[in-house]
Amino acid sequence: MDDFLDDLYPELTLETEDIIMTLSVKKNYSQIKDFDKRKEELINDLHEFIDEFSETPESDDFIRYFDD
Repeated sequence: MDDFLDDLYPELTLETEDIIMTLSVKKNYSQIKDFDKRKEELINDLHEFIDEFSETPESDDFIRYFDD
């Protein structure tokens, strides 16, 4: 099943000193021909994704994982 999803959705792995996150990108950015606009759209979508996630119960559950 994972191979099927890999074919459908490209993956993006973001890594900082503190976090490694792998995302499957569902949106087709190829419709945006200008590179800078396409990049801006992706970055905006990532910001929206994080903003939406911060408001979910799952984000609270995740933070609770680090409780003592």
